[in-house]
Amino acid sequence: MLSPMADQAIAKILPVAPIRETEVRVGRATMRPTSRGKIVGHHPAMRRVLDTIERVAPSSCNVLITGESGTGKELVVAALHDASPRASKPLVTVNCGAIPDNLIESELFGHAKGAFTGAHASRQGFVASAEGGTLFLDEVGELPLHVQVKLLRLLQQREYTPVGDSRVVRCDVRIVAATNRDLEADVATRRFREDLFYRLNVIPIDLPALRHRGNDVEVLAFHFLKTCAERAGRADVVSFAPEALDVLRAYSWPGNVRSLENTVERAVLLTAGPVITGADLPERIRQAATPALERGVQRKALPEGGIDLRAAVEQYENQLIVQALEKTGRNKNRAAQLLGLNRTTLVEMLKRKGL
Repeated sequence: MLSPMADQAIAKILPVAPIRETEVRVGRATMRPTSRGKIVGHHPAMRRVLDTIERVAPSSCNVLITGESGTGKELVVAALHDASPRASKPLVTVNCGAIPDNLIESELFGHAKGAFTGAHASRQGFVASAEGGTLFLDEVGELPLHVQVKLLRLLQQREYTPVGDSRVVRCDVRIVAATNRDLEADVATRRFREDLFYRLNVIPIDLPALRHRGNDVEVLAFHFLKTCAERAGRADVVSFAPEALDVLRAYSWPGNVRSLENTVERAVLLTAGPVITGADLPERIRQAATPALERGVQRKALPEGGIDLRAAVEQYENQLIVQALEKTGRNKNRAAQLLGLNRTTLVEMLKRKGL
């Protein structure tokens, strides 16, 4: 049976009309559908991001998205594009860090036949492919300086010249760039052009790291549980055990949302079900989360309004039972020994508690 949080977090999103009108609140969470996935969360920092998207999407102003790797930059770009008048035109993504320096200019702007060795025919670039739509320059901080000059011209004059060509090509594209680098520091060291930085940074959107988003970890975990279970055909996996949620909340998630999704997907595939336990999570995550969990236990004080002692004791008892089962590979005889119980008592407790 799902907890209230699970019911809220994985509730079905009803069909709605244009995406710009669609923000479906599930409990305290917000799910913003895009053509490339959903933006999920309720933290105030994410609400500010969504508000900014709503305000600037109808315009053609340049947007610079910053944040750590895995925070969901591509979803923000999709939301901007989908809610803009350009939604029916292409959204073209270019990973500037994945293209060799000697090829990036021709990949962006195209080239004429014979422009360089191997250029056997003319070829249009990503800018032309995005005509009328949105060009997403991911990892824009990796662009070499000579290409930054060409990009600046594109932003200022809305025109460019393909490599090896004399033609000046006019274009109509919206530029959205993203980086996990500190571009202002790169400007100071002259690794990135100052004039280009200010041209790109008309509207800045800073995505918070997952470790700074509070209860969004739990909301996202249930969201990914639902989507991954559907994708894997694991309808029998319906929730998380309390100790698994404790680990997910305590971990710092250096890989951010992408890492959380991969972790939940792995757990969905490997768990015996119907709930994901702590043992179903990678050992490195459990170990990394342990110090934070222990600090939380040490600092925990009696709330001003008091607690339900029986419920608290029951929860702690459940956690100890689950830990004993994890340590023994779910061997009930050995788990009972660790808990100072006989096997039949443990089995009766498991049945009564529904563990």
